[in-house]
Amino acid sequence: MEVFTNFIQAIENQEQRNRMQELLTWIQDAFPTLSGVIKWNQPMFTEHGTFIIGFSISKHHISFTPEEYGVTVFLEDIEKSGYEHTKGIVKIKWNDEIDYELLRRVIQFNLEDKKDCKTFFRN
Repeated sequence: MEVFTNFIQAIENQEQRNRMQELLTWIQDAFPTLSGVIKWNQPMFTEHGTFIIGFSISKHHISFTPEEYGVTVFLEDIEKSGYEHTKGIVKIKWNDEIDYELLRRVIQFNLEDKKDCKTFFRN
């Protein structure tokens, strides 16, 4: 988690900082083979050099992206969780519960779907 220290410390709101720390720690604990990286000033997790999931924050929410394809595959579940979304981004309001089971399935899907991927993002 050391790779995310500066990102987390830069979050001004203590509750939001704690929530982001909890989320990133959960992913690292649940998926210890993933590598944490900062790219484009955002925390991301990769496996064998390919993107698995990334996060960003705003005043009102945490966003995550499993790439546009990942959002498409899990669109029904994302909507059932009550999360807003765009083509490639899912938004979790700061006061919403994090659906960790959904995140687990999204990450597992990307790990399997991209196991032979040679590029950072899907082509």
